[in-house]
Amino acid sequence: MKTLNNFVSTAIVAALRPAAYLACTAALTACAGLGTQASLQPEDAHHARDAAHAALSAEKEVGATPVTPAPAQDKLPELSLSPELLYKVMMAEVAYQRGSWQAAYVTLMSTAQETRDPRFASRSAEIALSAKQPSEALSAIRLWRELAPESNEAMQYYLGFMLMNNNLSEIRQVYTDRLKAASPEQYQVIMLQAQRLLSRARDKQAAMNMLEELLAPYQNFPEAHLALAQGAMVAGNKARALSEAQQVLSKKSDSQIAALTIAQASTQADAVKFLNSFLKKNPQARDVRLALASLLIDLKEYDKAYNEFAQLLRDKPDDTNALYTLGVLSMERNQPEQAENYLKQYLKLAEDKPEDRDLSPALLNLSRIAIEKKDYQQALDWLSQIESYDGKNPVWFNVQIRRAHLLARTGNTDAAMQLLKTTSAANEAEQVQLIQTEAQLLRDRGSVLEAGQLLREGSKKFPDNADLLYDYAMLLESQQSLEEMETSLRKVIALAPENQHAYNALGYSFADRNIKLDEALTLVQKANQLAPDDPYILDSLGWVYFRLGKINEAEKALRRAYEIRNDADIAAHLGELLWSKGDQDAAKKIWREAHRKDAGNTTLKGTLQRFQFKP
Repeated sequence: MKTLNNFVSTAIVAALRPAAYLACTAALTACAGLGTQASLQPEDAHHARDAAHAALSAEKEVGATPVTPAPAQDKLPELSLSPELLYKVMMAEVAYQRGSWQAAYVTLMSTAQETRDPRFASRSAEIALSAKQPSEALSAIRLWRELAPESNEAMQYYLGFMLMNNNLSEIRQVYTDRLKAASPEQYQVIMLQAQRLLSRARDKQAAMNMLEELLAPYQNFPEAHLALAQGAMVAGNKARALSEAQQVLSKKSDSQIAALTIAQASTQADAVKFLNSFLKKNPQARDVRLALASLLIDLKEYDKAYNEFAQLLRDKPDDTNALYTLGVLSMERNQPEQAENYLKQYLKLAEDKPEDRDLSPALLNLSRIAIEKKDYQQALDWLSQIESYDGKNPVWFNVQIRRAHLLARTGNTDAAMQLLKTTSAANEAEQVQLIQTEAQLLRDRGSVLEAGQLLREGSKKFPDNADLLYDYAMLLESQQSLEEMETSLRKVIALAPENQHAYNALGYSFADRNIKLDEALTLVQKANQLAPDDPYILDSLGWVYFRLGKINEAEKALRRAYEIRNDADIAAHLGELLWSKGDQDAAKKIWREAHRKDAGNTTLKGTLQRFQFKP
């Protein structure tokens, strides 16, 4: 429902006059209760509105001629916006904004009765629904129907309340009369409206039975079978849905809703086959093509999905959704230049369109492409265009963290630190993330002591935060403060028993120093249980086995780790194991490969020095 914005152009701050308010309240108290049922509960307002919206969506989905046209302006009463009327409207709106729904409701209901203008009744209903006052909402809706008997929207809201009261006979009578008065061209909208409304019924079987009774006289029309197919899907009867939808296609072979119902009632594999077959006969069926493309994405068949979205774009070159999806699919297909082109086109079109649109996802993806190209300044430029939407953008905080990392990567660490200090945190998790990020930037800059001090203070401020304490423990390890590191990691394990990283870090530390090997094995095995096939945990496991002299188990774990990720740390350990077995050629080969990729890795450098090997 829409508010009466056209009635006012300025905000007038006014207080309710007590005498007038009490008079209106007295006059309308009885009116609000007329015709309502005692069984109505606050949650019924929400359910009734959902049912009405569901019914009204049918007309938009089908894209057909409305069953009843919008009321012409000449059907509304001729009102002059007198100072008194303006005062009442603004008085109601101000009261509602201040949290007094009762005052707003009473004023607008009184105005509706006086002026006989259905827009005031509609606004009264909207206010009562928002306040979860079903009895008052139903009174306003009844007045709305009385003042605008041709309003489809008013009728659907009324029927929504009948549904909540399980008054199926009233619903059946209304739709029976509408179908009798309608032309065959209007059947589909009316029948789908009935089905959508009844889909919100508490007694699903009773609703389905009523739908069958309602549509029994129209079995020769495909629209009836379409509504029954949709109703069967809601009831979970896929076999019935398939049967009804197939009857629709036998009479109306281009029905996209029937085709989509069949796909919905089928397995994914069968749905793909069917939709492809349907599109061969109906290549312009855009909704079906979109459904097929989305299904192919779910099945991770990205090349096929790309082809379908490309066809959607050819058919409609200004389709922003197709452009954006093609950009994302191009990234998935490792085609960054193509992805960038699509996303830039998307931004250009989206910015030109009047409707509200969040451009954050596209800008984030463009920044990722720039980062992959190591064009960090371009990535920053894209991220700087993401808006906070008055603090309501859920990605805003993480974008600032990403910007800080990129600023540091471009050598502007001071600007990165300043950005972090000016970024506000909404909760403890975000406060911790700011501390972690600042500490990481300090470590990367070589300011290890400052980073340690920051993490130490953060751990005191948030003593039960396992993530912050883990970061502090890792910094202690780099400073060779091993006793304090061990204490911190044991506390992390106590705080977060499912934190595999803490088990792994402590176990690896023991193995690397060749101490407490039995406990090290227990710790790393626990980490491996929590995160099977994590290459770094497998590396630790292999290293513990190697220290214990269990060469076969060690080689199995290290080879599996290196297979998953050919990391320099893992290569250093696997090479050392192979060297110890006498296979020096294999060890040298692995070390050379690792050195080419990451010559600065500390573990690899230390290993090569010990074995006096120069790659």
